[in-house]
Order: sequence, then structure tokens, then C-alpha cells
Amino acid sequence: MKNLLFGLIMFSGVFASAAGTFKLTSNLKAGQPIPADYYGNQFGCTAKGESPELEWSNIPEGTKSFGITLYDQDAPTGSGFWHYVVFDIPADVHKIDLGALAKGAIPKGAVESNTDAGKPGFFGPCPPVGRKHTYIYTVHALKVDKLGVPPTSTAAYVGFNMWGNSLGKASFTVTAGPRK
Repeated sequence: MKNLLFGLIMFSGVFASAAGTFKLTSNLKAGQPIPADYYGNQFGCTAKGESPELEWSNIPEGTKSFGITLYDQDAPTGSGFWHYVVFDIPADVHKIDLGALAKGAIPKGAVESNTDAGKPGFFGPCPPVGRKHTYIYTVHALKVDKLGVPPTSTAAYVGFNMWGNSLGKASFTVTAGPRK
């Protein structure tokens, strides 16, 4: 049984690589610190809360919609912190312009859901003084047109539903801080 499962995983990987790897690019550079203008205006930060340009390519076959998340894996909560959640992005959208998420300028039909701040909308990074945090931007390719969850859902609930309807995801990681 173990060999069959391993074979199926390897076989499915061949199809994924034949079509190309689902990829997310940005004006932010993966693995690099983000500029201070991208910090939020909360938790002691007084920056612009700029949101990055995001563009994705090599979309998995059968994709009917997308979701985007921004997650701080180093937040001192014991389970990280969801800074942004949007879903039901139409399948023909493959780019979000610079600043659009921070302005709430999401694609028609898309739904912003609650962050861990308890409200929807883009919530820019703001690492605590003296600490560096790692932030993960992810685009989720989904096999459904509509995720079917209320806009008031928690980030965890949306994430659970995205995971259950996932055809693939593409991510990049940036850092912020330490602030002085």
C-alpha cells in the first residue's frame, strides 16, 4: 500500500511538472526584507501599509478561482497571525496591482474575509521592536468558482476550506524587522 501511495504521488508530480510549476512573483523580492512603506499602521508602526504587486503563472489545470493569504509565521500567538485573506477571485485574474489590496481594490466577485485582527482588509506587517518576522504570501488555485463560506469567517475556517478545494498553491516569503 505504501508503494502504491508513493507511486501515485510521484505520478501526479509528473503532470504538475509537465505543465510548469505554479509560480507567484511580486515587486517584493523573495527572501529579502520588505521596505518600511509596506509596514502597517498598527501595533506601534506608522507606515503606509502598502500592499505588493502579485502575479501568478502556470495555473493548475481545472482552476476555477483563487484565494490569496498573507501569514506571519513568527507572530507571538503560538499559531502565527493571518494578515490578509481574500477568496473567490475569478479564474481569469492573474495579477493584483501595487497598492490594490491595501485600498480594498479587489477583483469583482472576490471576498475579503476576517484577518486575525478580527476584521477584513489588508493588514500590513508590523514586527515587534527588536524582532524579525517572516511573512508568507500565497496564492491558492481552487477547484470551485465560489468557496461558499461567509465573509465573516475566520482566517482559519477560510484556510481549511481553501485547503479542501486546492489544486495547488504558489508562495514566496519575505521578512520584516527588526524595528528599533
